[in-house]
Amino acid sequence: MSTELPPVAPEVLAEAVENLTARLRKKLDDATASCAASATGAADGSVTFRFGEDAVVTLRPGPAGTVTEAGQATCTCLLAPRCLHRAAALGAAPLADAAPVRAPDPATTAEPTRPVDPTGSTDASTLAASTLAGSAEPAPSLTAAQLAAAAALWRVAAEALAAGVTAGGAVVQAELLRAAHTARLAGLPRAEAAALRVVRGLRAARERRAAQRLGALTGAFRELLHTAGVLASGSAAPALTGTARRAYAQGGSLQVYGLCREPVFSATGYGGVVTHLMAPDGARYSVADVRPGGLARARGAGSASVALGGATLDHAGLARGGLRIVGATVSPEGRLGAGRGVRATPLPGTPWTEQPAAPLFARPAAEAVAELSADPEAAESALLGCDVTVVGAAGEHLLVREARPDGPLLRLLPAHPHPELPHTENLRRISSYPGLVIRVLGRPDLDRAATLRPVAVGPVPGAPYTLRLPDEWLGRADLGYDRLQGMHFPPREEAPEPVPAAEGPDPLADSPLWRVRRLLETGVAGGRRAVAEAARGTEQQASASYVPLRRAGFTAAADLAAALAAEADRRPRDAFGRLADPSPDGYAWAWLAAATHLAAAERSLVAASWSATPIGATPTTR
Repeated sequence: MSTELPPVAPEVLAEAVENLTARLRKKLDDATASCAASATGAADGSVTFRFGEDAVVTLRPGPAGTVTEAGQATCTCLLAPRCLHRAAALGAAPLADAAPVRAPDPATTAEPTRPVDPTGSTDASTLAASTLAGSAEPAPSLTAAQLAAAAALWRVAAEALAAGVTAGGAVVQAELLRAAHTARLAGLPRAEAAALRVVRGLRAARERRAAQRLGALTGAFRELLHTAGVLASGSAAPALTGTARRAYAQGGSLQVYGLCREPVFSATGYGGVVTHLMAPDGARYSVADVRPGGLARARGAGSASVALGGATLDHAGLARGGLRIVGATVSPEGRLGAGRGVRATPLPGTPWTEQPAAPLFARPAAEAVAELSADPEAAESALLGCDVTVVGAAGEHLLVREARPDGPLLRLLPAHPHPELPHTENLRRISSYPGLVIRVLGRPDLDRAATLRPVAVGPVPGAPYTLRLPDEWLGRADLGYDRLQGMHFPPREEAPEPVPAAEGPDPLADSPLWRVRRLLETGVAGGRRAVAEAARGTEQQASASYVPLRRAGFTAAADLAAALAAEADRRPRDAFGRLADPSPDGYAWAWLAAATHLAAAERSLVAASWSATPIGATPTTR
């Protein structure tokens, strides 16, 4: 049985690797991969690693269970603390989330950047420039420290992209962590978070973890390069710099009513619950209880007490009840705070058929998705409601049709597919009732065509063949906590005649954009050298690879993919055979231009898939 290692602060690991000599850095990857097996835990929470007879590394985490200081990692060898053993032990441990720091003065932020047109034809340099272009009005500059931190982060991110997963070992990761820490100190928490996501993705890919998707790491690289590039240009939206600490503002008096609750757990060991709320004016709020504990805590937090202004409710009661709050404090994301002056009184809940939840289900889902597609960040936390008719299971999906004239065929996927949570089991039970009409509240998946990840379901008013939930559930079931049973469904003999689903094209899966996606992911996996292989051969062969893109109208995508392959293979040398331009900047800009365009084009296709044109019944693996 392996010993659980304590999380390590990114800056502690970065400093340990930076202190190594060039000779020891070459051995770091092998030492890190082999040292976890020798880890031994102690009763006081410390973990020891044995490297032969004379070298023992000890990690002693602080009260929070995290190694946050260099002195909490010691080694008994003569080279300590600048030794390979200590750096390897720190590298084998998981990365901790960065500690919050105070945000910079908002006056140092700038105006928003313009969105990239996904349909126009352009070259890599033009698109990269348009990505960094600001508004027509002059924007305030970032501080000198922020500019320097962003430039350094761009440089190491470009080098990590050029190296790829195959060469993105501990040294490359440590350079990213060092630049991320500098960005944090400069007041750029979003840039730091993007860098940490890339490092965690590189680790998972190199360890060949089953849950790691190359597409997710590609998206992480795109976000990191875009964030660092825009910041380094000297003007960026306030949202791009981020806020280092969630700033709660006075919200006065509020009345909020529960919509649903869902479990939350992360790869960094945190778990809990988030209860979604809505005010009579339609504003969205939430109450979260997320702490270290992972999946076990996520399962139990659904019935934990709500720590808000002395309220005598648990999260199960709040999800179907309400609160009158005096002296409310609210974060920019709508998170309700539990300050000293907050007072909360329970209110009776309202069903989804009444205000304030009823408008969520009043308009076509395609309209809501079109709005969210224009703001992908808002889509990550937005909830969408619609009434659907169950068609049946198709692989890992549950196929449903929106209950509107000429409504589209949609896919439902578990919001949290972990087998110890009831999402998958609940959807599987629903799929066994074709013709069932249900009301769904969920989060649209903008990476897949017409896909919704439901967090709660309920009966449709007036529908004869719909769910029959207990009165105390107030007309909805939280799929992450409530388990649907046979008694919650109508008798099967009352089912209407099944209507066969009309098959149609999947605009995302059937588009030739997969050629660009494969090229980008090849670069992430194998680095610049792997992409350069696409540029070799005759000119006719290279241009033929992008003919399907041009025929389908994706002219810009074809131009950007060709420019990326050409830039990857551009290695000019001087008379002595040395690289004349060793900088990876040109390659990183070309990759970012193609990746940004691809993301925008795919978002447009996903939004179109929610229209009345049905999608095919065959699930698509992305």
